[in-house]
Amino acid sequence: MERRNAWLSYNEADEKALEKLAKDYRTFLDNGKTERECVSELSREAEAAGYVSLDKKLASGEQIKAGDKIYAVGMKKIMALFHIGEDPMEKGMNILGAHIDSPRLDVKQNPLYEDTDLAYLDTHYYGGVKKYHWVALPLAIHGTVVNVTVGEAEDDPVVYITDLLIHLAGKQLQKKAAEVIEGENLDILIGSRPLNEESDEKKKEAVKNNVLRILKEKYDVEEEDFLSAELEIVPAGKARDCGLDRSMVLAYGQDDRVCAFTSLFAMLDVEDVERTSCCILVDKEEIGSVGATG
Repeated sequence: MERRNAWLSYNEADEKALEKLAKDYRTFLDNGKTERECVSELSREAEAAGYVSLDKKLASGEQIKAGDKIYAVGMKKIMALFHIGEDPMEKGMNILGAHIDSPRLDVKQNPLYEDTDLAYLDTHYYGGVKKYHWVALPLAIHGTVVNVTVGEAEDDPVVYITDLLIHLAGKQLQKKAAEVIEGENLDILIGSRPLNEESDEKKKEAVKNNVLRILKEKYDVEEEDFLSAELEIVPAGKARDCGLDRSMVLAYGQDDRVCAFTSLFAMLDVEDVERTSCCILVDKEEIGSVGATG
């Protein structure tokens, strides 16, 4: 079926409204690079539009009635919004659904190691990643040892996955795309400077120990804290307009946050509903909906 290009249907007012929506969308992508960040951002938007936390509603003892706008959050990674309609619930609901997780690299529980005077974080990939996309790319760390984001501010350092110099990559270039970079080699380079005050018996891990010193001084994080941490590695940088005509958005995480964003704002734009409306935004879709928050 042939479809008319949507750009041809917009008038000047439509284009102004579209640009505002696109700007809000880029901001959402910048502020929501993990599921937790998405839920935090979406909860803030919902409350600004008059939605009330289900926990607060229950604590107040209020009855839920037609016209109420309510949201609930689970494990800080999933959320559901309800706009209660006039019709009884047995007549059904209008439901929007999307997921807010995206392919990424997760830092393992005992990740920090040193190899050939370089410090790395051991990772495993989450979701259907094309592994060769993740090398030679500025990366950022987002997570919850403490609430930490490294690599997004202009003066932040970034982290990195190394790749072979083209002159040394003859055998690598003969491999299929799925085999060019092995999943076990997607480890994050995070340091090369040794700690000067090392005793002789510790000098072989001087770079790792310097990283540990920085983590302690800047974030009050010990090596043992990695056991309970949740650190995600994502591409660094902000969403950008793409194309000389600025007709597209270039950003990480648009699968499926583009649907999460539009579903949420479709809910927020509705003033009155006959049938109860529901928007469900979930985690763990990228690995087949497996997990406590999937």
